Amino acid sequence: MSQQTRAQLQADNASVASIARRARAASRELAKLSTETRNEVLKAAAKAIEGGRQRILDANERDCRAAEPAVAAGKLTPAMLARLRVSGGGINLMAWQVRQVAGLENPLGRRLSATELDDGLTLYRESCPFGVIGVVFESRPDVVTQIVSLALKSGNAVILKGGSEAAQTNETLVAIWRECLSCFPAVPVDAINLLQTRADVMDLLTQDREVDLIIPRGSYELVRFIMEHSRIPVLGHGDGLCHVYVDKAADMKKAIDITYDAKVQYPAVCNSAETLLVHEAIAGEFLPQVVAKLKKAGVEIRGDSKTRSLLPNDAIVPATEADWASEYLDLVLSVKVVANLDEAIEHINRYGSRHTDAIVTEDSDAARRFMNEVDSAGVYQNASTRFSDGFRYGFGAELGISTSKLHARGPMGLEGLTTYKYKLYGDGHTVGEYSTGEKKFKHRRIE
Repeated sequence: MSQQTRAQLQADNASVASIARRARAASRELAKLSTETRNEVLKAAAKAIEGGRQRILDANERDCRAAEPAVAAGKLTPAMLARLRVSGGGINLMAWQVRQVAGLENPLGRRLSATELDDGLTLYRESCPFGVIGVVFESRPDVVTQIVSLALKSGNAVILKGGSEAAQTNETLVAIWRECLSCFPAVPVDAINLLQTRADVMDLLTQDREVDLIIPRGSYELVRFIMEHSRIPVLGHGDGLCHVYVDKAADMKKAIDITYDAKVQYPAVCNSAETLLVHEAIAGEFLPQVVAKLKKAGVEIRGDSKTRSLLPNDAIVPATEADWASEYLDLVLSVKVVANLDEAIEHINRYGSRHTDAIVTEDSDAARRFMNEVDSAGVYQNASTRFSDGFRYGFGAELGISTSKLHARGPMGLEGLTTYKYKLYGDGHTVGEYSTGEKKFKHRRIE
C-alpha cells in the first residue's frame, strides 16, 4: 500500500463518530441500488482482488514477518500465524467467493408473509438491510472479503476492525475494495470502513444511533467484552468447542476418517473438533487405530483415565477438567470414554460452545436423539464438523458462525444480514371502526 493511500485511510478514520455517520448515509444509498448494480460491483471487486494480488501478498508478508517474534515469544500462537498467512491460492479463493456471492439470489425485498387484515387492508412483511454493521475480528484477513461481499450484496454498510497482527493486509484489502467502489458513481465508498486502534473499537461501541449491529469474531473474551460494553445489539461469533462422538454402532472406517478430518484437516479454525467422545463398547477397538493415525499427523492426545488405560504405551497426556472446556485451535485433542449416549449428550451440553457437534453411528434412533437433544447450531450424523461453514452450506461466503439463538444461528450468510419491515396498504382505514365493532378483522393469510 502506498504512503498516500495509507494516509488517506488514516485521515478518513480521524473520528469514529464521523465514520459511523458517513456509513449511515452510505447505507441509505446502498438500499436504493438495484440487484444488477450490486452484482456488477461485486464482479468488479473480484477482478480488482485478482489484479491486486501482489499488493496483498506483499502486505501479508510484512504482517507475517512482524508477527514471527510474537510467536517466538509465545505471545501469538502458531495457529494464529497460520490463520494470518495469505497465499496466492487464498487470493484466488477470495475472488471466487465474491463471484459466488454475486450469483446468489437477491436477499432484499423478499415477501416473507402477507395477511389480509380486512377488505382493502393488507399487511406484508418484507426483508430489508440492517443498515450499518460493525465487525470486530481477529487474525484472518480473508474475513474482510467475505464480510464486505455479503454486506454489499445485502445492502449494508460495514465498519471493520481487524487484529493488529493483520493490519497491513487488512488495509490493503479495504483500499482495493474502496478503489473499486469509486468507479461506480452510485455507490458511496463510505460503505466500507476500516478502524485502526483498540480505542476506535471502544468508540464504535458507543455509536448506537448510527450502528445497527455489532458482530465480534474471535475469542470468548472478545465476544463477552463487547456484549458488556455496548448498547448496540451484538451477535456473537464465539468459541468453537466442537465434539465428535463415536457411538457403539459406528462404522469403524467412517469414525476414523471423520475424527481425523475434523481434527487434522485444518485445526486452526473454529469448526475443527477439540474433544472426541467414544462409547466404551467400541473404545477398545477404535481408540488404538484412531490414535495411531492422529499421532502420525502430530496430534497430541489428552485422555481421561479410561482412555489412558486402553492405551498404556501411547504416552497419553492426562486430561484435566480445563481440557474439556478448551478450544485448542491446534493439533491437540482431548479424548473421553463414555458409558452411553446419555453421557455423551450431557458432556457436550455441559462443556460445548453450541457450535457444531457430530455423532458417528449407524443407529438411526441414536442419531435422532443426538440431533434433537444436543443444543448446538449444527448437529451432524456421519459427517465431519468441518462442514460447518457458509461456503460449504451454499451461502457463497459467511460473516461468521453464530452460537447464539437470536437472530441468526450457525453459519451466517446473506439472510443473517437482513431484517424485515412491515408494510401496510390501506384505503382510508382507521382503527376506530374496529374498536367500536363497526368492522371486524379477517386476518386471512395470503399464500
